[in-house]
Amino acid sequence: MSRRVLKGIVVSDRCDKTVTVQVVNKVMHPKYKKYIKARKKYAAHDENNFFKIGDEVKIIESKPISKSKRWIVLNKDGGAL
Repeated sequence: MSRRVLKGIVVSDRCDKTVTVQVVNKVMHPKYKKYIKARKKYAAHDENNFFKIGDEVKIIESKPISKSKRWIVLNKDGGAL
């Protein structure tokens, strides 16, 4: 099974070696059949504290790093590190 890769925006970089990434998906409402934005936040591992608020990043699934971190920041969107 391949690991999931998601694209989102960094919304917090307060913690050491951790960034919070908000991912937006479009989901169809079951009754009204309109697409709505579903937002979810993920805690991702950022080893060198490189990413700042507002950066578009890709995150990849990994083994558990801490209680809440199961993602690693892959790169800035549009280029490798």
